[in-house]
Amino acid sequence: MRRYPAFDPPEYVDWSPDPEVMEAYERTLSAEPGRAEVVRALSAHRLVEVYRDLLRTRLLDIGLKRWVRQGIISKAWLGTGEEAVTVGNVQALDRRRDVVCPMIRNAGACHMMGMPLVDLFRGYLATPDSPSGGRDLHVGDPSKGVIQPISHMGTNVPVMAGIALAFRQRKEPGVALTWIGDGATKTGECHEGLNFAAVQDLPVVFVLQDNQVALGTRADQHGIGELDRWGDMYGVPTWLTDGNNVLDVLAATHLAAERCREGAGPTLIVARTFRMGGHATHDEREARRTFPDELFRHWGRRDPVGLYEAWLLRRGIDEERLATVEEEVTAEVEAAADEAADSRDLKVDPTAAQYPGYSHGPVPETIRNRPVRPANGP
Repeated sequence: MRRYPAFDPPEYVDWSPDPEVMEAYERTLSAEPGRAEVVRALSAHRLVEVYRDLLRTRLLDIGLKRWVRQGIISKAWLGTGEEAVTVGNVQALDRRRDVVCPMIRNAGACHMMGMPLVDLFRGYLATPDSPSGGRDLHVGDPSKGVIQPISHMGTNVPVMAGIALAFRQRKEPGVALTWIGDGATKTGECHEGLNFAAVQDLPVVFVLQDNQVALGTRADQHGIGELDRWGDMYGVPTWLTDGNNVLDVLAATHLAAERCREGAGPTLIVARTFRMGGHATHDEREARRTFPDELFRHWGRRDPVGLYEAWLLRRGIDEERLATVEEEVTAEVEAAADEAADSRDLKVDPTAAQYPGYSHGPVPETIRNRPVRPANGP
């Protein structure tokens, strides 16, 4: 993919696949027989769609970062370097029936579940036609199976346990999935939600997204030791994945979701990755001063988008086909950003009637006419 010196991490600008890293990437995909079978079953079309989602997620971040540099927004919370976790997880779901609750670095889950890209940009602009009506940059759309999160990430765990309980009580085949940061594992809500899900054998997948950073410091201590043992406390099986290998994450999530549908209860997936920046765009320089250069170099060689692109080329996917996908996605993201910017000029009538999920003013057609997502079926 094209690299952007003004916005990409320095390690990504002149990126090329490292043979040693690529060999490890290949070994990971054959290490677990069950996951290897899932990967082998993916069609060429599906593999290209995974690439499309990775690009869309990366370019969304770049679009937000460009807005920060232009002074359109003050900061953005990016998932650069962690895209394979989100994309792999959601690609494995049945997006007609399953429900997700993303953290802010999992914004890719929103557009993958069917939310328009323009709504993600509008969320940052707090325009009246954003999904939250301009009240919160955390956005969601229950009709698309996306529960809007809040900043207190541990709270998402019991919420999604509740969604999973509803699936079971309604005898629906849906699976709930949410992401947990290393910091959220220390909260009471997280413990209560995990314990409840385990005791009730609920159809929920918890993804512990271990990006090794707690706000602005290294996350080195977790009490129990390595995070891949976290599920032991609740009797929940824990599967470790390479969080920069989108197919490894996809395959593990596919098996976890199938396990849920069979009534075997929750699964905890630990995805080890790294945040290639600061907590947000405002402290990227601080992150570079705080963490050793070698850490960024190590993970910079493991760019999840670059690795997957190189893997596709090894598998015989035509380079021209990938270039066409990138051209299409780039145009899509740029158009969404431009459309969202135009929403800043939206005129509203503060005396108009309220609309559920919309703060005030007349309801734009794009919101009023959104179809309600059926509980069962497409």
